[in-house]
Amino acid sequence: MSEEKTIYGYAGNILRINLTDQSTELIPTEKYAKTYIGGRSIAYRIYWEEMNPDIKALDPENKLIYMTGPTTATAIPSGGRSVFVSLSPRTLPEMCTWSGLGGWFGAELKFAGFDGLIIEGKAEKPTYIFINDGEVEFLPADDLWGQYVHETQEKLEEIHGKEIKSFVIGPAGERQVRFSTITTANDNAAAKGGFGAIMGSKNLKAVACRGTGKITPFDIEKVLYLRKTMNTPPDRTNPIKHLDAFMAGPNVNAPVEGGMKETQVACSYGCNQHCNRMLVDVKSGTSRKRKNRVEKCVGVFAMGFEENCGWMPNQTFITEQNHAAPCKTLSGDMDPPDLTDPHAAEIFAWRNADKVNFWKSDYDKGNVMMDLCNQYGIDKWETTVGVLPWFAMGKKEGVFEGMDFGMPIDVESEEFVRYILKCIAYREGPYGDILAEGMARAVRTLGQEKFGKTIYHDRYSGIIEGKQLDIPILLETAWGDMFHWQGRGFQSAIDITGWVPASLQLMLSSRDTQTVAHFHATWDYHEAVKDDPYHNRLVPQNVIECEDREIIKDSFMSCEWQAPDHYWPTMETEMLYAATGQDMSLDEMHEMAVRGRLLFRAILIRDSGRSREQEVNAIYPGLTYPDSVGLTTSWEDWNDLVDLYYEERGWDKETGWIPRGQYEKYGLKDVADELEASGKLPK
Repeated sequence: MSEEKTIYGYAGNILRINLTDQSTELIPTEKYAKTYIGGRSIAYRIYWEEMNPDIKALDPENKLIYMTGPTTATAIPSGGRSVFVSLSPRTLPEMCTWSGLGGWFGAELKFAGFDGLIIEGKAEKPTYIFINDGEVEFLPADDLWGQYVHETQEKLEEIHGKEIKSFVIGPAGERQVRFSTITTANDNAAAKGGFGAIMGSKNLKAVACRGTGKITPFDIEKVLYLRKTMNTPPDRTNPIKHLDAFMAGPNVNAPVEGGMKETQVACSYGCNQHCNRMLVDVKSGTSRKRKNRVEKCVGVFAMGFEENCGWMPNQTFITEQNHAAPCKTLSGDMDPPDLTDPHAAEIFAWRNADKVNFWKSDYDKGNVMMDLCNQYGIDKWETTVGVLPWFAMGKKEGVFEGMDFGMPIDVESEEFVRYILKCIAYREGPYGDILAEGMARAVRTLGQEKFGKTIYHDRYSGIIEGKQLDIPILLETAWGDMFHWQGRGFQSAIDITGWVPASLQLMLSSRDTQTVAHFHATWDYHEAVKDDPYHNRLVPQNVIECEDREIIKDSFMSCEWQAPDHYWPTMETEMLYAATGQDMSLDEMHEMAVRGRLLFRAILIRDSGRSREQEVNAIYPGLTYPDSVGLTTSWEDWNDLVDLYYEERGWDKETGWIPRGQYEKYGLKDVADELEASGKLPK
């Protein structure tokens, strides 16, 4: 009898779960793995093959696709991450998008025998799924429905054992709030796609999993090498720190009466860094008991938002002597600056944040606000950068006069924050149902000119003293998202060499890209484009590199804060080899990334009418507002840059569509055939 062949890096099957008829099906991962590797690329291929372009995000026919990658569950650093892909209820208009997830669920799913899930249909009644190794149970969720996120997780552990892993929704997802989240351990959330609403629309409260199998990496010695080498993990103890104030850089400094405690933790299985901040013994939003809470990115501004986020060029532009992964910065483990670098003075020159005067520092209120987001299953980003700044700015500009929200607007009041988040999560109160649709849709319902575009007059440059800078009361950019690293709105201090490419990345996507594809380049790039970023091919060339690396990260499965390493270009191919034994060249890795990118673009063209006209008109209005020194973008300059990008990609400049030859070059003839049949190839 022949021995069973070992599959390195993969579990071997993707599990289809049909909630309507409670059936399951196994799809061999090898159907996709060689061409698409894993993660987002496989998910895009499944989406292309199975999704009906005419459905809506909250229809039962929508599919929630969840994928791991070959590095998941191998102990390769950052390989614990995973990704969801679906038709998003959050984007405007509804479009295919993605959302990453940390935690331990992805590894557990692979230990149970599955590389991914395709969840389709709609359960007749509230249901949760329990995956017990290869067995799948559809179980009643009556006792879980209505529960907060943490209580749901705890109840599942009580029923099935402490060792299980799960992802769940809270009350906001149950009520199909368009920016509701899917949450797993350590408050890791798939937050950007509104995918909690999709689970709610399917009557699916949770997916729990126990796996007792194993995933075998091809080269254990290489795995150990990567663990010791990737971003030089900290060789230190990790004690709880006792501090007098909550500090998150120069812009957030919230004194805490009696002091505070914090430590650092990893976000996902197998990571060799501790970049997440765990706040110890903080005020809860849903219990009298104090709790520990993990804080990551934007949530620090819940503690105080009088100033925006400052910036230094080294956060975006690096030299060989001075470059560090963001995870090292966040954990405080980065090496001291190398001041022998001839560019040190320039790359470490701090640019002050804008003064925005939204709300003063309040550590307790900030923790309550973030805990409520966790417990309701609401995106912290939309809350911290969208909802509450809108109330702060709108009140100052008088746009809410004569409106009754159920209690007086006061973003500095914990009582108001509790009230308005509950209204959103439960779609209650005078405006809860409107706000639950997401801020971009809400202001269009209320009247966009007044409630979205009224100018806020209390934003001042931190760089040019006394310079007032116009900004709309809703910090909206393309696709219903809020500004992020775009020179206005949140993290606005970045200069034009950074915010122009970040805006181009967003224009070409369907959601904020700066969580998984932060624009990074070398200092040489900065110097070459600083006088005119609109007419220099280095800008689209570097954007394309970031886009392709984004696909690589979310297909191999690595972390935005660990990868890429500009000075170790083979890091990801070495990760793939260690996991699977597949010896991929840099050219082959690039080809895989372009294939995934073409699939994503094809989906947007087929299903959402993506074109040059659509995407330029989506991004451009936000660029007419001033950046932190007063710069804006002209229509002509922006379109010149778009021309350069399309030329570099080989796309049609008139339509933004992709010629047949591009699809066929990367093995996507069937995609080209379908697009041609619907008249969506360029002439």
